[in-house]
Amino acid sequence: MRGGWPWWTGWPWWTGWAAVVVLGLVVGLGVPVLLRERASARWPVTAADLAAGRTALDALDVGTVLDVPPYDRARFGTAWADVDRNGCSTRDDVLRRDLTAVRLDTDRCTVLAGVLADPYTGRRIPFRRGPGSADVQVDHVVALADAWASGAFAWDPRARERFANDPANLLAVDGAANQDKGAADASGWLPPDPGYACVYALRQIRVKSAYALSVTPPERAALATALTTCTTTP
Repeated sequence: MRGGWPWWTGWPWWTGWAAVVVLGLVVGLGVPVLLRERASARWPVTAADLAAGRTALDALDVGTVLDVPPYDRARFGTAWADVDRNGCSTRDDVLRRDLTAVRLDTDRCTVLAGVLADPYTGRRIPFRRGPGSADVQVDHVVALADAWASGAFAWDPRARERFANDPANLLAVDGAANQDKGAADASGWLPPDPGYACVYALRQIRVKSAYALSVTPPERAALATALTTCTTTP
């Protein structure tokens, strides 16, 4: 030994431990990023859609709307109203669109069974109408309470009912995840599966842009961050 470390190394004894610590930090920081990249690769978006989303986000009004009346779900009309006049409830329309192996009742509307590939959690969830129906729920991607607070309070009742039943803002999802989300905007909740964050953010941006709804500063920051996780295709 010379100078407190083995003569054959030429380095202090503690450099080995330092290298281990540094390597651990690199791995610890790199693995989550790699996992997020792999997850987002399951939900690629086109470069054009991503660019359009960023442009739309930049154009949204940013700020907190003041003097908003108290939210009431009834202000958005009858739940799952048949606004498209196809004879089926909006909820069944969405279940029929988003589930696979769908089995319908004799009315050709009511979804009795199917399988959901849940985008929020990545789980496959069997759906069967009955006591377990709530295992699959239809989420308002931009929650009605959020829409109310960001501008919908000023709409007429027919406009609010159309919004509440707009397929572009509706998604069949895991019931527990939907309950966990509640009325949160993107600053308070993003899908548990990080790979879906980009698609979820783009959908919220498109809806808010289409309906001229505002975003709060924290919400805008969260949406912008989610867009950095996107995997793009040409």
